[in-house]
Amino acid sequence: MTIILADRMNQLGSETAFQMLAKAKALEAQGREIIHLEIGEPDFPTLPNVIDRGTKAMLAGMTKYTPSPGLIEARQAIADYIGRTRGYTVDPDEVVMTAGGKPIMFYSILAVVDPGDEVIYPNPGFPIYESVIKFSGGIPVPIPLREENEFRMDIDELESLITDKTKLIIINSPQNPTGGMLTKDDLEKMAGIIGDRNIVILSDEIYEKIVYDGKAFSITSLPGMREKTIILNGFSKTYAMTGWRAGYGVMPKNIAEHITKLVINSTSCLAGFTQMACIEALTGPQDEVRIRTEQFRIRRDHIVKGLNAIPGVKCQKPHGAFYAFPNMKAFGKTSSDMADYLLNEAGVATLGGSSFGIYGEGYLRISYANSLENIEKAVERIAEALKKL
Repeated sequence: MTIILADRMNQLGSETAFQMLAKAKALEAQGREIIHLEIGEPDFPTLPNVIDRGTKAMLAGMTKYTPSPGLIEARQAIADYIGRTRGYTVDPDEVVMTAGGKPIMFYSILAVVDPGDEVIYPNPGFPIYESVIKFSGGIPVPIPLREENEFRMDIDELESLITDKTKLIIINSPQNPTGGMLTKDDLEKMAGIIGDRNIVILSDEIYEKIVYDGKAFSITSLPGMREKTIILNGFSKTYAMTGWRAGYGVMPKNIAEHITKLVINSTSCLAGFTQMACIEALTGPQDEVRIRTEQFRIRRDHIVKGLNAIPGVKCQKPHGAFYAFPNMKAFGKTSSDMADYLLNEAGVATLGGSSFGIYGEGYLRISYANSLENIEKAVERIAEALKKL
């Protein structure tokens, strides 16, 4: 018997990073040495004080159900942090905690977008944006992020894409996969364009602390914008807590109530001991976060310099996150073929830019969340492999 699935399942995509990881692991099982630059995961460990707080909470019995939007003390810590860094007061009832940042993406689109609604999203961009837009019945409207514009949204082009059917605009700054960042001026122009339109903004700010010059600016800090914006944030990238599965959204209360219903209907709640670890991450010492960002800066400078020294490769210097996005068009291969070639020929796992949308074709995403030694070795291997093309 063949089980016929719902048509909506045909709309869901995936993350190529995990597919490439599986290919790389298969080669490692054969004895090959592979340098992993495909996964967007900090190579640093979770901070000891964070682990200690979570462990103590677990041993103290915080292993039962918690309120679906999160413990009040955890939501208060998030509210205090967002309010302090954005310049306004946040009520803990505007905060919903989830098992990672991705559910906020999923729930927000499901809660806001009706079939036929248009959603503008960055391309190249995190592939789950487009996947969930389609799953919800929405119409994906990609806005190209171009190399000549430092992979920032062109705000005039954004205005041209807005129609009466536009319901949601997704922004991500610092950005995955390019490391591009929207400026305060960009966001002020965007806010002016949106004005009083009935458009919701999903602002993915997960990489906000991994910035190399200045700091990230949130559109919610602009007059009238927090009332129509859902902030997506979490602990995975800044605090190296990917496996803890801890994220959150900050949004108007009426939206938070409905997002909470989606939590109730799916995952019920986030583990209490995880939430206590999150409180420690936000309220504990932040020196190590700054040290790690500086280490990412050093790695960025090395990999960008190394890639640009390879004939035929052009690589802009990213402003944030921990990804390089080199232009590989001179070699005449599709981005997915190039990624496979470098995996098999050089033993370096990267991702083809087309994994992040049609405007990523011709590029590679390279995560420099790896040791400086491995990064330098990877660049040498890539250079040798490209000589053969």
